[in-house]
Amino acid sequence: MDVLGWIVIGLLAGVVAGFRMPARDPGGHVVRILLGIAGALLGGFMGRLMGLYGADQRAGFIAALMGSAAILILYRLTIARR
Repeated sequence: MDVLGWIVIGLLAGVVAGFRMPARDPGGHVVRILLGIAGALLGGFMGRLMGLYGADQRAGFIAALMGSAAILILYRLTIARR
C-alpha cells in the first residue's frame, strides 16, 4: 500500500473516531484526523520495516488501521487524565 493510501485510511479513521468518541477534545476534529493519519503512517511504516508484509499487500491496510486506532486511543487516554 502506498503512503497516499495510508493517509486516506488515517483520514477515515480520524473521521470515524470523531463520531465514535464525540466528547469535546482540545483541537477537535482536526486533531483527531491528523492523529489518525499519523497513526496510519506509523503502523504502515513499522509493519513494512519489521517485514510483516511487502508492498501492495492487504496486511498494509490492517497495519495502518491498527496504528491509527492505537494513536487515537492513546490520545484519548492522555486527554482523559487531565
